[in-house]
Amino acid sequence: MNTLGYEKFKVVLDRGFFSAANINDLYKHHMKFLIAAKISLKLVKDHLDSVREKMRNWTNYSQDYQLYTYSIPVTWNYSQNRPYKKDTIKAKRRMYLHLYFSPERALEDETAFNNRMAQLQNELESGQRHLDHEKQYANYFEVKTTPVRGIKVVANDAAMLEAKRNYGYFVLLSNDIKDAVTALEIYRNKDLVEKAFNNLKERLNMRRLSVSSEESLEGKLFVQFIALIFLSYITRKMQAEKLFRQHTLQEVLDELDIIECFELPGQQLQIGETTRRQMYLYSKLGVTPPTSLQ
Repeated sequence: MNTLGYEKFKVVLDRGFFSAANINDLYKHHMKFLIAAKISLKLVKDHLDSVREKMRNWTNYSQDYQLYTYSIPVTWNYSQNRPYKKDTIKAKRRMYLHLYFSPERALEDETAFNNRMAQLQNELESGQRHLDHEKQYANYFEVKTTPVRGIKVVANDAAMLEAKRNYGYFVLLSNDIKDAVTALEIYRNKDLVEKAFNNLKERLNMRRLSVSSEESLEGKLFVQFIALIFLSYITRKMQAEKLFRQHTLQEVLDELDIIECFELPGQQLQIGETTRRQMYLYSKLGVTPPTSLQ
């Protein structure tokens, strides 16, 4: 990034990048960051347990994102090994812990968990155990076998309740962003970049170039770049107008794709009938509904 001329920039990272070594390295190089972390992290668990009930007050609810948010200033125990001096620097660094609870996500997680438990119990009762499920069997069930009653499976309710305890919660960490809603907005905007690459590969058929000349390659790249601008714009407007609550991107594209146009020699191109639903989508996307394509 320095080579490209960007001397100061901030990074947004997925949970897979989280490690003490990576966080220490970001601090070492004085970089601003926003990163997702696991709920099981001790730093997160300790603070979540202390505000679990408080954070779900109405004052902490975000209507735009339909979830509860809570921010806590915390301290990161920074360490830096210096092999050339054969010592380790230890210090305290400022960090902001952003906690979130989504009731919808909690319901989805619990439903998936219950379906999973039903599957495991059925495997145990039928005697069709799977080797890669043994750890889950031992954690969530107790199996008893008697000559008279055969196999009896008893659920470990305490273990199941503990597993469900953190459903719907997720966390972001930053050494720069103080507000939880701002942090969430920035983190989710990262998806635009990822979806843009996915749109290029899948929706815009750029997984294989399939061209026979340099000129064809340049032409295809140009057309795909223009198409990607349109897709990125539509995605951004749908986010801003909360359209993703009722529609997917594909549904919006399909709805507008069925508008017909008619062309006769020597006459202006005409647009067929436009429905109220299509007019509504055009207005939400900030586009004047067409009466003619010219």
